Amino acid sequence: MTKPYEKQKPGVKNSLFETIKLILFAVILAAVLKGFIVDSRVIPSLSMYPTIDTSDRVIVNKLAYLGENNQPKHGDIVVFRPPAEMLEDDDLIKRVIGIPGDILEVADGILYINGVAQEEPYLYEAMNYQWGPIEVPEDCFVMMGDNRNHSNDAHLWANPFITEEGIVGRATYRYWPLSRFGAIDDWKE
Repeated sequence: MTKPYEKQKPGVKNSLFETIKLILFAVILAAVLKGFIVDSRVIPSLSMYPTIDTSDRVIVNKLAYLGENNQPKHGDIVVFRPPAEMLEDDDLIKRVIGIPGDILEVADGILYINGVAQEEPYLYEAMNYQWGPIEVPEDCFVMMGDNRNHSNDAHLWANPFITEEGIVGRATYRYWPLSRFGAIDDWKE
C-alpha cells in the first residue's frame, strides 16, 4: 500500500500514452504554424542575389498582410504563386516594385516609379533592358528580382501582375547560413 504523499511510478503503458500525446500535439502545432502563420523556403536561384543567395533558407510570415490596411509596400520581399504562364508549381520570391496605381518603366538601366528615378542599392547590376511603361491595376502588384538581368520576373512575363491573393507572405528572416542569420533587409520608401 502506498502512502498518500508518495508519488507512484508511471507504468510503461502510461509513459507510452503520454509520449504519443506529446508527439501528436507537436505534429498538429507544426501543421497549424506552417499552414497559417509561418513557413520556410530554400532559395533555388540567384534571382534575388545579392540580398538572398542560392540555398539560403528564409522564414515567410504568412500573416504579414492580414488586414485591410496592411498591403505589400515598395521594397518588401515576398513569396508568391507564379503566374499561370510559367507552368510552374513552386512559389517564387521577389521584391515588390509596383503597387496599385503605379506607372512603372525601366529605361537606361534605371527603374522609374511614377516618373521618379529610384535608388536601388540592393541591385546586383544595372538593368540591361528597356521595359514599360505599364500601369499597375487595382489589387495587383509587380515583382522583380534584385539580380534583374538574370531573374525570371515581371519584365519577362506576358502578364506582369500578381494579384493580392497570389501572395503567400513576406520573407522576413534568414536562418541559414548562420553567417548571414538575421532580418532580411527591405528597401523602404
